[in-house]
Amino acid sequence: MAEHRWKPNVTVAAVVEADGRFLLVEEETVEGLRLNNPAGHMDCGESPLEAVVRETLEETARHFRPRHFLGVYLSRFQRPATDEDVTYLRLAYAGSVGEPVPGRALDSGIVRTVWMDLDELRASRARHRSALVLRCIEDHLAGRHHPLDVVTADATLHAPEIKRAF
Repeated sequence: MAEHRWKPNVTVAAVVEADGRFLLVEEETVEGLRLNNPAGHMDCGESPLEAVVRETLEETARHFRPRHFLGVYLSRFQRPATDEDVTYLRLAYAGSVGEPVPGRALDSGIVRTVWMDLDELRASRARHRSALVLRCIEDHLAGRHHPLDVVTADATLHAPEIKRAF
């Protein structure tokens, strides 16, 4: 009997607040149009900090400047369209963005960016990609900020080739 190893999907997310409004993306999913924090999967060879900066640029066409680490979030999702059981491990950061980069297209599947206040976010829960969208924002508003260096990325992440230590 083959042993099945559980492997969550590791993602990063950005919480961006400006003047009481939060930057979200509206994206096409198997379940239809959904709202999400700028977020995505980490790529091999990048740190979580590098990943959240890259994902935010790809999805919003804006440069993200992380200021705080918000936390580690685990969620489980049963994909209605495929009945797939997926677990996400999300590393969330809070920070700010600059103006959109002229001529920069949004990532495939991203329809638009939108700024919403907390009341609008709460009223649109049914359209959120997951419960983590609002949870990360509420944690940010509650002041759950940690130093960026609370997440350590070893230099081996950037090594061109991994050699066994034994």
